[in-house]
Amino acid sequence: MPLEAALDKARSEGLDLVEVSPMAQPPVCKIMDYGKFKYEEKKKAAEAKRAQLIVHLKEVKLRPKTEDHDYEFKVRNTRGFIEDGNKAKVVIQFRGREITHKEQGTAILDDVAKDLKDVAVVEQAPRMEGRLMFMILAPTPKIAQRAREQARAAAGPKRPSAPTSPDKAAAPATGSAPEEDASPAAPPPADSTGPTP
Repeated sequence: MPLEAALDKARSEGLDLVEVSPMAQPPVCKIMDYGKFKYEEKKKAAEAKRAQLIVHLKEVKLRPKTEDHDYEFKVRNTRGFIEDGNKAKVVIQFRGREITHKEQGTAILDDVAKDLKDVAVVEQAPRMEGRLMFMILAPTPKIAQRAREQARAAAGPKRPSAPTSPDKAAAPATGSAPEEDASPAAPPPADSTGPTP
């Protein structure tokens, strides 16, 4: 359709002519309400942003001499964090002469990777940085997919609020009783000395 004819048709219907695919040959246009189109696009973008999963990086510190109970506790917490779709940075901190036994740190990191292999993969292999040895664990694709689906479900469409009936809308907001229901005023005290009318 020629451009002038399309513009005339849009004007006659009280709508806008919007170019939706400028790179196509010939360009594709639609007759629509441009304001409504922009509003719906903004709403879709907001919903997509709300549904996107934000990945955090949790740092878990261990020492070469960490006791078994502490190790199990920290691994359990790391597992829960990874199951939520986040990443974990496992750090071995060396103090004093412990730095001469780097193989102990590597062994601990290998144990963590083995204990979490059902929920995590090693994203960055163990490496040294000063007196710290660390590795980064990321959720497995299955766990990451499940976390994304949970985030999408949590950010699902909002339900419209129930309309209020006119009777409820007219009720006073304070919840106080109407004036005619107020407690009756106390009768005036009897005056025995005064004259009666």
